[in-house]
Amino acid sequence: MANTKSAGKRARQTLRRAVHNRSVKTHLRKLQKQIRLAPQGTADQIRAAISAIDKAAKNGVIHRNAANRRKARLNKTLASAK
Repeated sequence: MANTKSAGKRARQTLRRAVHNRSVKTHLRKLQKQIRLAPQGTADQIRAAISAIDKAAKNGVIHRNAANRRKARLNKTLASAK
């Protein structure tokens, strides 16, 4: 239990953000898995996943280096598909 009003607010904000961040990470995993399991990952799917990864990194949901690593792997699959 929080001892101060501000600590209580921070605890509530943390819970809200954690729920949102979890949903974003789940969405990213789903997108990446769809691309991996598809026989031919389409360029549109890969572009949508890269856009979602960039947005997550911009909002601090994932680290920017992790985002760059994920995008590099997706771009490698795109290049190998061509």
